[in-house]
Amino acid sequence: MRIVDPSFEIQSELDKQPIAIRLEECGRICYKSEDKISEESAVPFVTKIAAHGHNSVLEMAVATYEVSCHPDHVLEFHACQPKFFVTDRTESGLLVTGSIRSFREMYTQYADNAVVADLVADLAGKYPFLFEGIYNADEATAKSDDIKVQKLSLVQVEDLPFELLARHRFVGVKFIVNRAVTHELVRHRPCSFLQESQRYCRYSNDKFGNEVTFVRPVFYEEGSKEFQIWKTAMEETEKLYLKLLETSTPQAARTVLPNSCKTEIITYCNLAEWKHIFSLRTSPAAEPSMREIMIPLEKEMKERYPVL
Repeated sequence: MRIVDPSFEIQSELDKQPIAIRLEECGRICYKSEDKISEESAVPFVTKIAAHGHNSVLEMAVATYEVSCHPDHVLEFHACQPKFFVTDRTESGLLVTGSIRSFREMYTQYADNAVVADLVADLAGKYPFLFEGIYNADEATAKSDDIKVQKLSLVQVEDLPFELLARHRFVGVKFIVNRAVTHELVRHRPCSFLQESQRYCRYSNDKFGNEVTFVRPVFYEEGSKEFQIWKTAMEETEKLYLKLLETSTPQAARTVLPNSCKTEIITYCNLAEWKHIFSLRTSPAAEPSMREIMIPLEKEMKERYPVL
């Protein structure tokens, strides 16, 4: 049995990496297979993930585009109800940010829409492995002469005015917390999430130290009677879990695991949603384990992104 403190890591540096690397690093958290990452593993991993329809992984990277077009094209684009995109009207047309998943799914439904077709044509041209089986350049609608799309770099996104920056700058945070905290985190529906899976992770394996890891409870001071009761309960739970693994699968054995189990989860959303999360999860009314991690995260995020 191992006891750890909760922690977080802001993934802003990962945004500077190629999309495939970002997606792989996030995607492998589910199976805790980071040890399989190599210089050549990212593209095959992401291609396989996309082919198998594991769409949640494809939500962990976004692309931002400036679209110069006629107002009629703006109306036609919005008529497609792009609810998984962040869109803002500009003087020349549109500012659009969406995840790889949203671009893929939008194209499968509205390939005949001129703006959608041009956006995906540009994105698929840059990252063809992300659109295998979705986009075929030879069969795609010809690009419109009166539409111009330009993909913004991270530097260009961060140079946007504050109001647009808050909506179009997405930031991921990897948390190490207990399961009670993740149950609350995933209620923030505008976010995307990837989480360590107890269904597939077998904690009796060597890479997990042949033990279950628990998060130190904020409620009990170490050395107190209450802390000892909690620790004893976790030790007994670990014994039962490891015993079940002798004859059961991880998805069956996990049914005895408690909320105190350590888990890793990535939360990915724009700065506007982070501001909303902090307003709820740092207040005195918030759950203490949540406040324990969110208060220092809010402080660090505000230092990095003054728009917050």
